[in-house]
Amino acid sequence: MNEPGIQSLMDQETLDRRVRTGAAPEWVADHWHSFREGVLGERNGTSFPCFFGAESVRDGDPLYTAVPSMSDADALLTLRDRILEYLDVYEDHSGRASLVTFFKPPAEPLSEREYHRTLWHVLQTLHLHDPDPWPDSIPTDPDDPHWEFCLGGEPMFPTCRAPFYEQRKSRYCPIGLEITFQPRALFESLSVTADTEAGQRARDIIQGRLEEYDGVCPHADLGDWGVEGDREWPQYMLSEDDARAPSTCPITITRTHPKPAARLP
Repeated sequence: MNEPGIQSLMDQETLDRRVRTGAAPEWVADHWHSFREGVLGERNGTSFPCFFGAESVRDGDPLYTAVPSMSDADALLTLRDRILEYLDVYEDHSGRASLVTFFKPPAEPLSEREYHRTLWHVLQTLHLHDPDPWPDSIPTDPDDPHWEFCLGGEPMFPTCRAPFYEQRKSRYCPIGLEITFQPRALFESLSVTADTEAGQRARDIIQGRLEEYDGVCPHADLGDWGVEGDREWPQYMLSEDDARAPSTCPITITRTHPKPAARLP
């Protein structure tokens, strides 16, 4: 961790220092400033809806990496390696350490449809080159309420910010694609899963803040893992315009291991 280069796994102090000293590229600095201001600032007189996320950034808990391309195979395989490294160290680093990934913005602006395609290309690539088999406890069908993305044998919740959001500013990043990976074990350690009283209370508070922060009703796709009628995959990148978002999950999951043509670490 904290090795030289923007593709390393960095703690928040190291990322901030590299940005302040000019050791990070301008696009990484722009991402960091946008992320920090978005999570720690206010909108419509309301703090960022996810108070767990805001507190963790305020306390310096998250880990970070930067990805110089949204499509280059080597860049995405390096991201895979950073996620695996993160999974090895995050519990010792902090009980609230999510992994925030900043992607280099494209040369030309992308549409909402293109950002959805990009997200699922990234996740599909990670899956196809996963060094571990898909967990037996997680179904392979994204239309199952107990499905969620997995890597390195760990179920996780990737959530995105992107430039195309006009109404849902809690998901808006003016720079480019940003994915925050949060292992399910992190939610369980905080006792904020849907099957706990604390989890339901947190959900109610966050949804109330969302409406005040965004100025619109919480998205219809927001829900809880394992709850009948709710699905995880549409929540990874919430739609702004339903016509520009996929109607079925674009990822193909296989239990075959190792996968054909996989480049394993």
